[in-house]
Parts: sequence; structure tokens; C-alpha cells
Amino acid sequence: MASLAPATARRLYELMTLMKTADDRLSRGISSGELLTVYWPSRGQEAIAAAMGVCLRSDDQLVTTYRGLHDLIGKGVGLVEIYGEMLGRQVGASRGKGGTMHIASPGVGVMLSTGIVGAGPPVAVGLAMAAQRLGLDRVVVASFGDGATNTGSFHEAANMAALWDLPLVLLCQNNLYAEMTPTEHTMKIEHVADRAAGYGMPGTRVDGNDPVALVSAVTEAVERARAGRGPTLLECVTFRLRGHYFGDPMAYIPAEQLAAATEADPVLRFRARLVGSGACTAGDLDTIDAAAVASVEEALATVLAAPPTALTEIDHDVYADARNCPA
Repeated sequence: MASLAPATARRLYELMTLMKTADDRLSRGISSGELLTVYWPSRGQEAIAAAMGVCLRSDDQLVTTYRGLHDLIGKGVGLVEIYGEMLGRQVGASRGKGGTMHIASPGVGVMLSTGIVGAGPPVAVGLAMAAQRLGLDRVVVASFGDGATNTGSFHEAANMAALWDLPLVLLCQNNLYAEMTPTEHTMKIEHVADRAAGYGMPGTRVDGNDPVALVSAVTEAVERARAGRGPTLLECVTFRLRGHYFGDPMAYIPAEQLAAATEADPVLRFRARLVGSGACTAGDLDTIDAAAVASVEEALATVLAAPPTALTEIDHDVYADARNCPA
């Protein structure tokens, strides 16, 4: 593609397809009774996490949310670690003790997944402050939804990050609904990005279903942060195709809006764009699709064959040194 290196375009599609396939497989497994877990789907938001994945270095850090399957994959967390945590197996990222809402993998820079709306940005501020004080050129990304921008914790975090010129990217995945409430019912302003002016930082609104535009916007924000010029608020406008939680009947979403969003599926749209531009052939992308299915099935088989979290794990990881655990 003209504005992306061929290798980058291909990597974007690989990540988006793996995210979609992983989400689809969970949905199918829960629906059939094969899998027992709860999760908050990210289906439809793949382009944002894929762009983040190709723009960040391995030592950059991420704070995400309970709706973070795609973010985790984008930052490099293995499928066995993710599925293992969701299904309560010892092969999970936290040996099955964190569950779907609390997946972390510091080795690849995923420092926190939080189940509390708006709780992530203050933690990301602390991580960014640490990077600044240590003289590192590491960047921290805080990923959250539109609803989080209405919390006091978001305001405090954004204000502090701007005041101290911290190396932070505030990445809002605006999927147009805060749980079941549309954004026009939760804020008076039209765009989340408009909030940035109140903190004295740049605010950028971008099509969250366009991976090419996203790579450009994320790259600019990351480079600004890495150069010591402070944070950026990115509003990536997208749509969640499966509701707030898996099994959500989605009765609050107008049928025509959901139909339009489904028609604009970012994975299918990017596939058509790659083929239409000549960047990839349909056969190339079919191979990537098949590889994603194989990776997901292999990971799930490994997880299902693994033992459940042992009761002896209950007091592990509570203290820095388990030998000092009080009787």
C-alpha cells in the first residue's frame, strides 16, 4: 500500500485476523457449552489494537481494560496465556488467578488489565513517571473506552500527564456505547478528543476502523511522547459488534446502526483494501486466515489439556517472598 510498507500492511492484517479469530472462537465455544468463562468482546475493534501493536516497541508498556483481548494480542501476549487465564488453567498469564478481567504479562509490557472503568490511566501515569525519572525513552499507552473519559480518575490522570509532560498516549477506543448507554447521553461535547484542550495536550480523532490512518496517528503520538514532548489524547472511533458482554442481547442498539457497523467490519474492509491495492493476493490472505485458525485451535487445545489452578496457588504472589507469608 502506498502509505504503508508491505511488511507493515501484512503484519496489520495478521494481527487483526488473529484477534478476530480468537474472539470468534471464544464466542463459538461459549455458545456451544464447550467453554465456561465470561468475557467482554472486542470484536470490531481490531484495527486499533493492531496499529498499536506495530507502532510500539517491545519495551513500551500498556495498561488496558477487561475488554482487552485484542490489545493483549497486539502487545504480544501469547494465546495460551490469554485463554489459560480466561479458563482458569495454570498455564494462564497469572496461573488462572486473574480471570478475564485481570490479565497482565509484564514480560511483554502489559502491566495491567483493569475491571474498573477509568482505573487504568492513573496507573499508566505512574508508569510513565517512572520511565521519565529513570531517563528511559519508553512510552506508556493507556487504552480505555469512551465511558472512562467521564470519570474523575481520567481527568486527574490526563491533567497530571500534561502538567509533567509524561511519555503517555491516552488511547480512547470510542465504540459509541458506555456499557449500554450511547455517548450522546453521557457527555455534552461531540467528540472525546475535544477534551484534550482542557489539559493543554493535542487531541486527535481518527477512524478506528482504518488501520492505515491509525498507524499514522499512533506513530505521531508515540514519537511525541518518546521525544519528551508530553502526552496525546487519541480518540479512535469504532464499534463493538458483540455488545457489552458476551450474551448481551443488544436490544439497546438500533438494528440499522448495527447493520451498518457490521458492513464496515474493519477486518473484512482491510482485506478488500489489501487485495484491491495489489499489496496482497487473496491467496496470501487466505494463508494468513488459515494460520490464525491453526494458532487459536492449538492454543485452546493446550489450555484445555492443562490442569486447573491449584488450591495451593491461593497464597502465592500475594507477598514478594512467599516464605514470609504469615501463618
